[in-house]
Amino acid sequence: MDEDKTRAVGQWLRKARHDLRSAYRLYTDTPPLLDTAAYHCQQAAEKALKGYLTQHDIPFRKTHLLVPLVAECALIDPQFDALAEAAATLTPFATEFRYPGEGLDPEPADVVEAMQLAQTVVKFVLNRLPPDLSRET
Repeated sequence: MDEDKTRAVGQWLRKARHDLRSAYRLYTDTPPLLDTAAYHCQQAAEKALKGYLTQHDIPFRKTHLLVPLVAECALIDPQFDALAEAAATLTPFATEFRYPGEGLDPEPADVVEAMQLAQTVVKFVLNRLPPDLSRET
């Protein structure tokens, strides 16, 4: 594989892993920062999916919408359809709690679910990439 593409995919995956770690740390902080933890869950899934698309030379637009990203991945590997519900659940966390408004924080249980879903998406992607790209960098 071309060195530039390997580097780009690796960077997407590194950022996805960092977002997962950030979500966990923010959730376990005292007091927990639920809004920001939820945001990082969505970001982890988004970056993992974009890494997968980069690996397969599929261009994508700048978006926080996970459902279309999953659909693009499913054109390569139909098993990605299994992530559609996770994508739909995680997508609102990109913006819902990021700005002042009615709901400033998600419920703790929603953040726990978001962390589990994000981890599922990231692992799913890593399991479909070459081992050298799946390693922690």
